[in-house]
Order: sequence, then structure tokens, then C-alpha cells
Amino acid sequence: MSVRIDKWLWAARFFKTRSLAHQAVEGGKVKLNGERAKPAKEMRVGDKLSIHIGAWEWQVSVVQLSDKRGPPAIARTLYVEDEASRAQRAEQVALRRLVGNPDAERRGRPTKRERRQLDRLRDNG
Repeated sequence: MSVRIDKWLWAARFFKTRSLAHQAVEGGKVKLNGERAKPAKEMRVGDKLSIHIGAWEWQVSVVQLSDKRGPPAIARTLYVEDEASRAQRAEQVALRRLVGNPDAERRGRPTKRERRQLDRLRDNG
């Protein structure tokens, strides 16, 4: 049995929709066995995938094939993530928690006072 790479990525819940999975594969965000692939490329058990989504990267090995999207618990059984990949993502999460999100404090448009401060910064720079 073989499954299209975009269907498998959708079934494994890496992407919310098949069209997002299709776009990611076309955009080079997903590599099959170290090479770029087309969305219709057929996958087989044992293939290695490198998946980039935003700042996150997964290195996974395909364990099972499925073209049907199921619950997350079943989706996790379709692949095995490499230890190095898991450690790298855990390190990224820890770093983000440490640094924090500078935009979290701000909501909406700047106030009049903030706008004036921004204008002063721009004029002096």
C-alpha cells in the first residue's frame, strides 16, 4: 500500500487541511528521504520525513500509512519522531518561555502616548 504525501501529512495531523499540506510540500517545507517531493509522491513505510512548520522542525520515520484523518492518539501512531528532533524542539520551547513574547502585553493600536514615543524614536534614529 502507498499513500500520497499530502494525504499522509493531513492524516498524521501535521496540517489542519489537505490544501495546507499540499502547499507545504510544494513550497519545499517537507522533504522525503532528504529530497524535495511533489504532493502526489507516494510514500511507503520506513520513509524519513523532514517537516518545517513555522519555527518548528520535525524529523520523523513513517511507521504506518493512512489516508484517513482520525483522532490525535491514532495519528501519533503513524510516525516515530527522532530523539534529536524531539530534543531540539524541547530546547526551542524552553528558550521561548525564557525570552517571552514582547507582543503579549500589547493589545490593539498604540495609545496617543505610545504613538508620540514611537515618533520621537523615529525622529532621533
